[in-house]
Amino acid sequence: MKRKGILVVVSGFSGAGKGTLMKQLVRTYDQYALSVSMTTRAPRPGETDGREYFFVSRDDFEEKIREHGLIEYAQYCGNYYGTPKAYVEKQLLDGRDVILEIEIQGALKVKNQFPSALLLFVMPPSIKELQRRLCGRGTETEEVIRARLSRAQTEAEGIEAYDYLVINDHLDTCVAQMHTLIQGAHCTPGRNGVFIEQIRNQLKELAKGE
Repeated sequence: MKRKGILVVVSGFSGAGKGTLMKQLVRTYDQYALSVSMTTRAPRPGETDGREYFFVSRDDFEEKIREHGLIEYAQYCGNYYGTPKAYVEKQLLDGRDVILEIEIQGALKVKNQFPSALLLFVMPPSIKELQRRLCGRGTETEEVIRARLSRAQTEAEGIEAYDYLVINDHLDTCVAQMHTLIQGAHCTPGRNGVFIEQIRNQLKELAKGE
């Protein structure tokens, strides 16, 4: 029986290490695919269509919205960003687990469209460590760091909607834990309805022959 992939939604505070974890997960195991977003912004130097983003016109993006061809979308700095449904569904049918990094509100929208999606929330081992990581980037002002910590306070109110917490303390350990959680999710009854029904039907046929 060919196994269908799982849509894995990853959220977390800014500075929790979501991006690093996802990239390491994809490098370590070959059954994962990172979701590729669609955007109306112009490609930056070095970016390739279909790798960093699917680059489309505003008209094409809005057509996708009308066709319900996006799992979720939003506008940021005058440009659209969204997750194309067809790309994700193809990866899932090919048996790949698709990793989608998105904030809490978007994650809940995804869950409504894909009830079998697995929601993981990445957290630092402590707020002190979160502050250290944000300051350690060396690319953001104190004002931006304060804004990110303030946003984290708001995001913390929605954590209970997620299936699992992933504490990002040690990278390799955390990646292995994520892999174990995702592969374990493949074994839940709710994600194996077709197989369960096949077994039930076979048992009924067997009972008829007795």
